[in-house]
Amino acid sequence: MNLPMEKSILDNRQQAIAALRERFGARLSTVSGVRDHHAKDESWHHPHRPDAVVFPESTEDVVEIVRICAAHQTPVVAYGTGTSLEGNVIPHLGGVVVDLERMNQVLRVSADDLDVTVQARVTRMQLNAHIKDSGLFFPIDPGADASIGGMAATRASGTNAVRYGTMRDNVLSLTVVLSDGRVVRTARRSRKSAAGYDLTRLFVGSEGTLGIITEVTLRLYGIPEAMAAAVCSFDSLEGAVNTVIQTIQLGIPVARIELLDEVQMNSLNRYSGMDHPVKNTLFIEFHGSNIGVKEQAETVQSLASDHGGAEFKWATQTEQRNALWKARHDVTYANKALRPGCEIWATDVCVPISRLAECILQTKEDLRQSFLTAPLVGHAGDGNFHLGFLIMRDDPAELAEAERLNERLVMRALAMDGTCTGEHGIGLGKRKYLLAEHGEAVSVMRQIKQVLDPHNLMNPGKIFPD
Repeated sequence: MNLPMEKSILDNRQQAIAALRERFGARLSTVSGVRDHHAKDESWHHPHRPDAVVFPESTEDVVEIVRICAAHQTPVVAYGTGTSLEGNVIPHLGGVVVDLERMNQVLRVSADDLDVTVQARVTRMQLNAHIKDSGLFFPIDPGADASIGGMAATRASGTNAVRYGTMRDNVLSLTVVLSDGRVVRTARRSRKSAAGYDLTRLFVGSEGTLGIITEVTLRLYGIPEAMAAAVCSFDSLEGAVNTVIQTIQLGIPVARIELLDEVQMNSLNRYSGMDHPVKNTLFIEFHGSNIGVKEQAETVQSLASDHGGAEFKWATQTEQRNALWKARHDVTYANKALRPGCEIWATDVCVPISRLAECILQTKEDLRQSFLTAPLVGHAGDGNFHLGFLIMRDDPAELAEAERLNERLVMRALAMDGTCTGEHGIGLGKRKYLLAEHGEAVSVMRQIKQVLDPHNLMNPGKIFPD
C-alpha cells in the first residue's frame, strides 16, 4: 500500500469514528482494552485490533452505523459472542466492529406455531431458559453459548444435528442490514414458501460478508417425553465408527451420537472428574416416548455389542445427562489443560457417512506419525468430526506441522466428496480450500458478494481466497 492511499484510508476511518461518536456517544469506544477484546475469537489466528467498537441497541442503530461506515469507506464486522473457530470475526483489515451485545431480547414466542423471534445477540442458553416453561426447546447446540445471530451467520450445528438438523434447517426468517443500509426480511413465518429466491438460505452461512443479521426467527420443538443418555466404550476405533454408521443407515432416530477417541477421553476424564475407560467412546442420547427410547436403546446396544462395544453406562436423570454433555462441550478447555500454555488449532471436516470410518482411520494414522497431539471428537452421526491441535503459537515447527496435517485432512475429505468444514465456517482459516471444494461456483459467490457489497466493506477478507 502506498503512503497517500494509506493516509486516505486512515482519514476515512477517523471521519467515520467521529461521525459514530457524534451519533452514539459513549456507545462508541476506542479504548485499547475494548479493542483488544474484539481483536480475536476462539481460533488460533493472530488477533487484530479494530479501529473502534460500537454497541447498537436496535436494527435502526445498525442501519445508521452501516450508512456512516459506507459513507467513509470503512469496513464493518459484526460481533456476537466471539466464539467462532476460524477467525470469522477477527477484524484483520481493521475498521469498526459492531458488537450486538445489547441486542439480546426475545421478541416473540409462539407456542402454537412452534417458533420464536429473537434479536441476534440472544444466546442459545438464554433462549432455552426463556422458553423452558412453555414445554419447548431449541435444539442446536454448537458447544459454546453462542449467539443466535452468530450461529446463523456460520451455519452452526452441534451434537443434536443428527436428529434436528443444523441452523440451515431451523432458521425460518432473518432481518438483515445490507451494506448500503437497506433492511430486508428474508421470509415470512410460514413453514414453506415457493415465492422467489430463498434469501434466508443465502444469508445463513454468509459469515457477515453480505450483511449484518439483527433478528432471527427459529423453529422450536416440544421437549420430549423421555430422554436417556448412554456411554459405550470400544477397544477399536473402527468398531465405534461402524456402530455409528449402522445406526444411521438403519434409520434409528438417535438425538445425539458423539465419537471421542482415547486421547479425548483421557483429557475429558482429567478435566471433568469422570472415570470412563480411556478408550474410543460413543456418547449417545435418545429422545421420544418411554417405549420409543427403550426400543432405540436396545437396538443400538445390540449394534454396539456386535462391534466390540461394552455395556451401556446410563445417564437417565437430568443432572446426570447435563453433566455428561457439559463434559462433552468442555473438551476445548480440557484439551488446553493437557498442555498448559498451548493454543488449540481447531479444525473440522464432514464426509458422507459411508466414508466416515475410512476418513477417521486415515486421519488417526497421520496423527500417530506426528509429534503433535490432537484429540479427535465428532458429531459422527452426520459424518462430521473435529481435531484440536495442541500447539505453541510461537513455534514455527508446530504451526507448520498443524498446517500440514490440516491440509491432508481437508484434501482427504474433499476426495471423499465431503467438505472442508462441517460447521466452523470458512472465515480466515479455510479460505484456500473453497475453490477446491466448489470450483466454478466460487465465481458465482463472488458475483453475489459484488452485487450486495460492491465496496467490500462487510467483514472483508473472509471466505474468499485472496
